[in-house]
Amino acid sequence: MTGRAEWWKHESAYVDEGAQIGAGTKIWHYSHVMPRAVIGEHCSLGQNVFVASNVTIGNGVKIQNNVSVYEGVVLEDYVFCGPSMVFTNVRTPRSEFPRNTSGDYTLTIVKRGASIGANATIVTGVTLHECAFVAAGAVVTSDVPAYTIVAGVPARPVGYMSASGDRLDFSAGDTVTDSIGHTYQRVSDTEIRRLA
Repeated sequence: MTGRAEWWKHESAYVDEGAQIGAGTKIWHYSHVMPRAVIGEHCSLGQNVFVASNVTIGNGVKIQNNVSVYEGVVLEDYVFCGPSMVFTNVRTPRSEFPRNTSGDYTLTIVKRGASIGANATIVTGVTLHECAFVAAGAVVTSDVPAYTIVAGVPARPVGYMSASGDRLDFSAGDTVTDSIGHTYQRVSDTEIRRLA
């Protein structure tokens, strides 16, 4: 094992020169972080995680085993990526006719607190808004609103979830308080706001 005062990696992991790793971050077995990747503080990269060049990962992010974070993906603070979930970064890939030779990939943004379940697929060019929740196995082909749960193929809204992980039930009215005292308002079927 390789230890540093500010971050740690397993001896089987590769962190290329030019990568920036924040304090308290742990990089586990057989993972690879490319040059110019930026990873924040107190992150956890599980076994066999790949982080491409020019990827930005915020603080407190947890990336489980067998996840590749390709160029064009931005993970904000406290994002959770479940085991073997997939990001894409080219809409119409062809081996013989590469779509991107300039390094300018379509942007995929996963905003603060969003969670992506095991084996889900996030198609390039979408935004998962604050605290969105993607169910295991879902295929996300369009933006996911804040505090919204999506499931299925293609993924569709099936409910709402608080930042702390409580299901939000608006059947009795347009405001609800979660188990830790935060209040949420349903403005519309596609807009949930946290009030306090």
